[in-house]
Amino acid sequence: MRREMRVLEALRGSDVPHPGFIAGSSDETILGAAFYLMQPVDGFNPMSGLPALHAREPLLRRRMGLAVVEAIAALGALDYRAVGLADFGKPENFLERQVGRWRRQLESYADLAGWPGPGAIPGVDAVAAWLDRHRPSAFQPGIIHGDAHLANVMIRPDSGELAALVDWELSTIGDPLLDLGWLIATWPTDGSSFATDAMANQLTDLASPADLAAHYAASSGRDLAALDWYIVLACYKLGIILEGSFARACAGKAPRETGERLHAHTLALFERALSIIR
Repeated sequence: MRREMRVLEALRGSDVPHPGFIAGSSDETILGAAFYLMQPVDGFNPMSGLPALHAREPLLRRRMGLAVVEAIAALGALDYRAVGLADFGKPENFLERQVGRWRRQLESYADLAGWPGPGAIPGVDAVAAWLDRHRPSAFQPGIIHGDAHLANVMIRPDSGELAALVDWELSTIGDPLLDLGWLIATWPTDGSSFATDAMANQLTDLASPADLAAHYAASSGRDLAALDWYIVLACYKLGIILEGSFARACAGKAPRETGERLHAHTLALFERALSIIR
């Protein structure tokens, strides 16, 4: 919550659609926990269903993805030092740290009884090795949202424009291309594990992953030659994060059905990564 407070306050007045920050405090003596207030967002989450206008207008559904791309491009272009986030993350060696940091996270699940271990994720070692071998040598640091996907956006009710990016708890200073890789890795394309909920909510006729990448390139001016690397890293990182819920479910600390569903997403993400690196 403290990270969300800080980044939302820093984004005040920027071109990045976000919930307006009103006030907050990290002093737990006030309410018993850190807290903050933000302005209400007039919008809807597309993964929870579409209003009638968006359900009948395919051009609005296509526009939603392009609007999200514009937002993450604008976020990555902000001068993070100028908005007071110079110490918000550690951009030095950001890419070099990723594989090891998330491998340690995966291994930590061994403390949860009943979890079958990393061997239950085919390809986890191959993907990690590929990421280390093909890591980009340099990047231009910026603010990253850290969890950019359709469940974390609010769309305006009268158009396909973005009302706000929400859920900023994974935000940091790093390589903004990871946000694009994350968006594409989780995009509900035909046959993806993220498509079932999307199709149930009438999310057809979306912009394609190629459209998203092209629009990001045009909006940001960044070189996307290594985009596959960022998609694979997103699959690796998100897959490991979701596996944590499965591990907790195995230990009886989370609903088994939820754990199994998220484990299926983990397997699908690693299948996606393997299909790219082969």
